Amino acid sequence: MENPVTERYPIAFRLYPYVRSPDQDAVTPVRHKVIVVGAGPVGLATALDLGRRGIPVLVLDDHEGPGLGSRAICFAKRTLEICDRLGAGEAMLAKGVQWNTGKVFHDDRLLYEFNLLPEDGHAFPAFINLQQPWFEKFLHDGVVKAQEEGALIEIRGRNRIDSITRHNDHVSLDIMTPDGAYQVEADWLVACDGARSPIRKMLGLGFEGRVFEDNFLIADVKMKADFPTERWFWFEPHFKSGDSALLHKQPDDIWRIDFQLGWSIDRAKELEPENIRARVSAMLGPEVEYELDWCSIYTFQCRRMEKFRHGPVLFAGDSAHQVSPFGARGANSGVQDADNLGWKLALVANGLAPDTLLDTYDEERVFGADENIANSTRSTDFITPKSAVSKLFRNAVLDLAETLPFARTVVNSGRLSVPCTYDGSRLNGPDLPGLPARTRPGSPCPDAPVGTEWLLRLIGGDFVLLAIDADVPENFAAHGIALKTLAVSAKENRALEERYLGGAKSAVYLIRPDQHVAARWDRFDAVAVSAALARAIAKD
Repeated sequence: MENPVTERYPIAFRLYPYVRSPDQDAVTPVRHKVIVVGAGPVGLATALDLGRRGIPVLVLDDHEGPGLGSRAICFAKRTLEICDRLGAGEAMLAKGVQWNTGKVFHDDRLLYEFNLLPEDGHAFPAFINLQQPWFEKFLHDGVVKAQEEGALIEIRGRNRIDSITRHNDHVSLDIMTPDGAYQVEADWLVACDGARSPIRKMLGLGFEGRVFEDNFLIADVKMKADFPTERWFWFEPHFKSGDSALLHKQPDDIWRIDFQLGWSIDRAKELEPENIRARVSAMLGPEVEYELDWCSIYTFQCRRMEKFRHGPVLFAGDSAHQVSPFGARGANSGVQDADNLGWKLALVANGLAPDTLLDTYDEERVFGADENIANSTRSTDFITPKSAVSKLFRNAVLDLAETLPFARTVVNSGRLSVPCTYDGSRLNGPDLPGLPARTRPGSPCPDAPVGTEWLLRLIGGDFVLLAIDADVPENFAAHGIALKTLAVSAKENRALEERYLGGAKSAVYLIRPDQHVAARWDRFDAVAVSAALARAIAKD
């Protein structure tokens, strides 16, 4: 057998062991509705969303589960809300370490602290820390549950894509397995195969951007410690283990430590356990006992593809865009890609929306990627000044930030991930002046308590007419889509009032299936709602 499928790294959880598929014995290639390449966080979220919407989906991965090592660990509130809609949020919350507070130090001085969720009335915290293998396992658990409920989701481990041929209305794939090669076809292919994306390379597509000349050491250590569950970041730390350092807690007594090493280093030497221990011990103190759990050195880049859609092939997550890890924008933005794509692809696949709706996935998520890249680049430039003058300016800002709040807005130790608002999207409908800016068309819906429930759980993953102290019909359908109606009251509900009404007495919102606002009015109007729905599915 040529080029056997072998494991390139050890597996944390063997979630989808290789099983021979009937497709491998088919006389002609079997045609699938959707194939997702890659069973990481983005691929699993995409498959789970599509499957729950009734779309048959096949996931192909060249391994049988997530690899060892924490890798991505910071998952933002919006990501947790998306995973909650997919049936995995509660397990993630139960396992993860919750945090809202961060502290910024310069040398040995605490400059200030910040709260990422300064208001009450949300089901999820600003962030949890959870090792990526666990995140993937909980999504896979959601897939298993969805399969039991009838979702047509299949995951094939140790199925490696060796070549792809793109046609006008489908793709053909050559796949290698432990039992040899076979072929399949798909109406659509979603490439979630990571920053080194073989699919992107096979199609000869570019990945342009900026490489930052710096190296960072990740040291995950297992220890019992009394540090609070906060994000601590040091500029020029007094313990001299790097030009900057980061510390925060993960589940199971694992702590993530990052050290900035500089550009000209000997990687092999830096990864020697005694050298890693020297840096960690200098930070924690010689009396602290710990074990090294996982270590890696990374050099990061900020770049993206020019377009995320190429006919029937769509790119999501790191295969489409890449950012520095500061700000936790990688996996979080990838899950938001899946959230944006799932409902659109489902509507197109079911014939309820034109193919051009998929073009808006490219438009909106390129907009989101550019926002993330801009924030990530600014963070990196502040953390790693490139000249003596820029370092002098950076340190002057840090000195001011200790006592002057205005200077803290300039300090950038990693602007942490927030969901993108699709201002200017062609899917956005009319807005009502005077309503809160945070819930304008294009924005993600903020959560709020509604009785004993939470608003986002009540909204779910369909098109929804949200009526706040306004009358709406119990049933409304247009363009082949039945809208779910949700009537709530903001009276004696300050969170709902502040987030959705402002000074208005009532409002009606059209909410997209990804829980972004499509349009809003002061009252229900059937013609206006129908027109806004047509616009939201690219039918206008």
